[in-house]
Amino acid sequence: SSHNPFNPLFRRPSTTLQRSSETTVKHYPMIHPNFKEYLPSYYFSTINPHAAYPKLEGRLKTETCVIGGGLTGVCTALPLAENGHEVIVLEAARVGFGASGRSGGQVISDYACGMEEIERQVGLEQARWFWQQSLQAVELVDERVRKHHIDCDWQRGYATVAVRPQHWEELQQWHEHAQKHYNATHYELWDKDTLKQQLNSDMYLGAQFDPNSGHLHPLNYTLGVARAAAEAGAQIFEQSPMTRIEPYQGSWLVHTPGGSIECQNLVYAVNTYAGLHNKFKTLEKKAIAVSTFIIATEPLGERARDLIRNNMAVCDNRHVLDYYRLSADGRLLFGGKDNEFIDDPERMTELVRQDMLKVFPQLADVKIEHSWGGECDITANLAPHFGRLAPTVYYAQGYSGHGMAITGIAGLAIAEAIMGDDGRLKPFEKLKHPSIITQPFLRKLGSFLGSKYYQWKDSR
Repeated sequence: SSHNPFNPLFRRPSTTLQRSSETTVKHYPMIHPNFKEYLPSYYFSTINPHAAYPKLEGRLKTETCVIGGGLTGVCTALPLAENGHEVIVLEAARVGFGASGRSGGQVISDYACGMEEIERQVGLEQARWFWQQSLQAVELVDERVRKHHIDCDWQRGYATVAVRPQHWEELQQWHEHAQKHYNATHYELWDKDTLKQQLNSDMYLGAQFDPNSGHLHPLNYTLGVARAAAEAGAQIFEQSPMTRIEPYQGSWLVHTPGGSIECQNLVYAVNTYAGLHNKFKTLEKKAIAVSTFIIATEPLGERARDLIRNNMAVCDNRHVLDYYRLSADGRLLFGGKDNEFIDDPERMTELVRQDMLKVFPQLADVKIEHSWGGECDITANLAPHFGRLAPTVYYAQGYSGHGMAITGIAGLAIAEAIMGDDGRLKPFEKLKHPSIITQPFLRKLGSFLGSKYYQWKDSR
């Protein structure tokens, strides 16, 4: 099945404007665990007016404490609060600070591992249940955007495109398999000429079009879900990093620099930040951070419509892939590459720009106005990793590039389990994930070598 784009976590930009002969790009500073404010990106430059939540001060008591104010955290808090359950969300920086607020913004069904891996582990019948969950994940985004009036430029339409004959053959095989075994009648298979009617590029041999998946402004969506959770009764605290967790009178006591929370249930919604605290080391063994980079052009005006005529999101099905879409103000947002050993944001900007020009050579005269890089956490087999570390300690991670959609299902599964129904969580808990080496340099080297290997495979 299709490979899909990583949701990047901002990592290495610079504070000053830097110029090359063809670009004027805003770069930003390297992340530090103590960073407290949003890092600049195109999304931050177009952020909606939003609440600034207070720091935690003093001692509170609640039923559930969620650690992490990204999409996993707020998508867990929302259904809990809507059902009258007491819940507090602790965010070390700002809501949506990480990947949730700086991703490629693509909202996609299916899983990064592909249904073949799910089938291999649980069989075809149970795999159909997983497939339905992935479809529901997209519809949950649509439902929440409408119900809570979230202004996030939500747009339906997504295409997986094929660069080489082997990729086109794989895409056709998956299309046939999806029709036969998953009743995926909404998919459309487009040959080169049909695709060219919607996408003004000569790079691809064909595409599978999904009219239900789509794209949005990830930071504004995350903030919208957080607002909905707060309006339903959830308490959210920003700039309140967890410093220590200890058992306390049959419950848990979560400490921050300014206070503490006594709670019955814990939810670890930390994603790529698992390595920053010893409490999360168990999670770090199952997921590794992979780097990626995004650029945003200047507004393209009428040229934008000519690039992607139906305004769909696009991703190819290579292992090391390109992913791109138009923003609401007519920019091309283009992501890809692996910047594991490249700390120069200007160089990364130019490398990704060159990839963009392979797809759209007609943009050679266009300026790049924003660029940002970062990491997404992936599991070794690319399957999502949700479950429990103890009867009252829950986690979700390893979205492997599908986080904008599947975080909704992860949050719902955890919330339902906390409220007494673990029927949605249990099947995810049964998925097996190989352990990954935890030594930082070896992880980084392994990620880099793996990327080079798959680049070689893609080029064959």
